Amino acid sequence: MGQSPIANPDHPPPPQATPQPTPQPPLPAALVVGSAPALREPLLRDGLLLWLEQRPQEGGRTTLLARPAARPGAEPVELTPAPWNLRSRVHAYGGGSYAYADGTLVFVHDGDRCLWRCPVDRTSGKPAGPLQVLTTPAARAFADGLIDTARQRWIGVMEAGERDWLVAVPLAGGEPAVLHRPADFCGYACLSPDGAELAWVEWQQPHMPWERSQLWLAEVTPAGDLRNARPVAGSGPADDRGISVFQPLWIGAGELVVASDAGGWWNLQHLHTGSGTWKPLLPMAAEFAMPQWVYGLRTSAWDGRQLIAAACRDGVWELGRVALEEQRSGSAEAWQPLPLPFDDLAGLSAEDGRLAAVASAPGVPQGLLELELATDRWRHSPVAPCPLAPEAISLPEAWWFAGHEGARTHAWFYPPIGGATADSPLLVKGHSGPTGMARRGLSLAIQFWTSRGWGVVDVNYGGSTGFGRAYRERLDGLWGVADVADCAAAARSLVASGRASAARVAIEGGSAGGFTALAALCFTDVFRAAACRYPVCDPAALAAHDHRFEARYLDGLIGPWPQAAATYEARSPLAHADRIRCPVIFFQGLEDTVVPPEQTERMAAALAAHGIPVDVHRFAGEGHGFRDGTVQTQVLEASEAFFRRHFGLPAP
Repeated sequence: MGQSPIANPDHPPPPQATPQPTPQPPLPAALVVGSAPALREPLLRDGLLLWLEQRPQEGGRTTLLARPAARPGAEPVELTPAPWNLRSRVHAYGGGSYAYADGTLVFVHDGDRCLWRCPVDRTSGKPAGPLQVLTTPAARAFADGLIDTARQRWIGVMEAGERDWLVAVPLAGGEPAVLHRPADFCGYACLSPDGAELAWVEWQQPHMPWERSQLWLAEVTPAGDLRNARPVAGSGPADDRGISVFQPLWIGAGELVVASDAGGWWNLQHLHTGSGTWKPLLPMAAEFAMPQWVYGLRTSAWDGRQLIAAACRDGVWELGRVALEEQRSGSAEAWQPLPLPFDDLAGLSAEDGRLAAVASAPGVPQGLLELELATDRWRHSPVAPCPLAPEAISLPEAWWFAGHEGARTHAWFYPPIGGATADSPLLVKGHSGPTGMARRGLSLAIQFWTSRGWGVVDVNYGGSTGFGRAYRERLDGLWGVADVADCAAAARSLVASGRASAARVAIEGGSAGGFTALAALCFTDVFRAAACRYPVCDPAALAAHDHRFEARYLDGLIGPWPQAAATYEARSPLAHADRIRCPVIFFQGLEDTVVPPEQTERMAAALAAHGIPVDVHRFAGEGHGFRDGTVQTQVLEASEAFFRRHFGLPAP
């Protein structure tokens, strides 16, 4: 952290690279993955800046760092050195593994799945005493908490007995006390500044939180109990139309802001809890939210006086102020973009005139962004130095094309360094989710390919986030159809434009993206090879045995199980393995509980039985999403060698 910081508000933004015809050396895989940590959940609180680092060089261990917010150049303190590993297992995907306020840190340790408390010096950010375990090991998981300082307790989510519970745990330690029993799932709790009201989000199967969710509100009694808990926005399973809400945020006592897509886009809405009056803050064709696969997501922040938010338009994020004055609120003038050179943003947090976020740009790696709101002066500290010169970076080009049923569809195209020609190999990337999105921040994994003469197209197929609810709903009932057609159409459009070779088109993806890749091999004739990480090979098996969070997800993507069994069979790559005519390489974690290894083994065996070249790499200790840097490096190197061998490409 803190390598080569950029602190240049009075000078031009970071240089934007332009592809040059001069040959560039290929980027080694070891510089792409396996060394730089990933940043998560920055938090400004009580004059401190805290953030998580997931370190692939330490087997994917996640640790917490802190330093005084007013001293950007100060060396951060690691509050949880090895073997501490901050990781929540709620809903299998986790997130929200720590909470901090008023000198008290509470975190989830992956070693025992318990809550732990650490006193923190509010001046230096250093530990101020020994760590204390708050809960006992049991068949349960904790996440997404907050510190209720007035009542000296942690409030958050406990997953136990196949359901979520909103619970409170004393900061002195003890058994969780149930505050609220949701019908199914809950999270994103936030306490009003006066401690008198608690807001949170709930959703129920068969719907996912980005499809239908509700904002709940309750009064908090002096004893700490919840009273008059009720839904105040969003939609439940029985409502006529789907509405999703995201990240409730208090901007004062009785003043709550939340993103809602009732108007077709995740726009910010304001609630006065006393009167129950709602008003729109920013009615615009932009998304102020993202799909809630994990806890700890924040796209809006309140510093005590002003509201700052991140908005996504046409796949590009921007940061701006939200005017709350009556003469501007609810109009286009309410959005005031900030002059920053970063267009990939996440994890917003603000306090007392400062804002922190995780930020990157096409030519700038991920780093911690710190912004002085009064002056717009900023500092960006990349997690590691960029190993590429500006002229060696391939910048994304917005690529719009006619996708499934002719719908206008978006992708980012990265031309190979040296320029794209009709002979260039092309790698098509299908993101996971499938509600994810292809983002613009510098991806060294993409630059790995462009430095070797490949073009890469990162497809925002129908179902992707960042383009409004209607774009997301293109995939409803059509997973394995619309996404496949869009990926194939993206490749065909680039070949037709003379920017790629039809004989050298590969596709890769992980999880849901792996399903799209395999289905594309079964049901189109565009692709000549594929690389799949922990792919969904048999959606019927996933529907019958999926983990709790996604147990009914496929109802909306394919159809209710088992009533739609014929549709599942028709979409299954495993059932149509005999249609695949090109080589496939697989990568599978042996501890994957989302897509069990058995799916990959069956798919590989089916392809081998039909004489298709298959390579399978299995990784002990890895689950759904590889965390170890050595494993990530092996995946990238093996994929490139596999494609090169089967495409007859020379060694780089």
